[in-house]
Amino acid sequence: MSNSYFRFKQFTVFHDKCAMKVGTDGVLLGAWTNVDNAAEVLDVGTGTGLIALMVAQRNPQAKVVAIDVDEHAVEQAKENIGNSPFSDRIGIELVAFRQFVRDSSKRFDLIVSNPPYFSGSLLPPDKGRARARHSVSLTLDDLLLSARGCLKNHGTLSLILPYDKRGELDYLCEKHMFCMKRKTIVYPLPDIEPKRLLVELTMQPTDHTETSSLIIENSRHQYTEDFSNLVNSFYIHL
Repeated sequence: MSNSYFRFKQFTVFHDKCAMKVGTDGVLLGAWTNVDNAAEVLDVGTGTGLIALMVAQRNPQAKVVAIDVDEHAVEQAKENIGNSPFSDRIGIELVAFRQFVRDSSKRFDLIVSNPPYFSGSLLPPDKGRARARHSVSLTLDDLLLSARGCLKNHGTLSLILPYDKRGELDYLCEKHMFCMKRKTIVYPLPDIEPKRLLVELTMQPTDHTETSSLIIENSRHQYTEDFSNLVNSFYIHL
């Protein structure tokens, strides 16, 4: 039986009430995202609050709003954030992204999201997991559209997606007039096809896309130096 919590260097994340548990995707995004000039941050689909906590740790000046549509996730995020050293800089709201954009005039320097991505698959049997992982309430199309409604002109949208979503992402970036500023192709192992894509999008024209790759493990449980350096501020043991 897996632990009900995951302990990081500066905070602990309980995930027993959440459909989506702490995983590599969230840690990757929270560690990779450029937060240097992000004073106002929005975490869409916060789940346990992990990414919001990572952003707050990395940028001591950042104020984060974390939103989710799942009541249990919001309850858990409030507990995790309330018990962290960053509770005074992170607010949590139970609200859908589209509704949040309609109701708020706030604009953000950074929007970060580990979005649902099983839009082409059968719904998982567990309803909470289905809401968290299936694009039933927020499609990638909706996500980019809503992001334009509350992103500052020079702000960025940072996402982690399945690698096979890259074609859809390219189409939607053109549709919603986003430019890809930075991307990292993520490989689980050296000889395995890439599984994830980390992207940073902007509404400002870019001359080129800064492109890199990241291999997580050299072999099972043997992390690469690049991955270890990326997450070293968070993982207690590597």
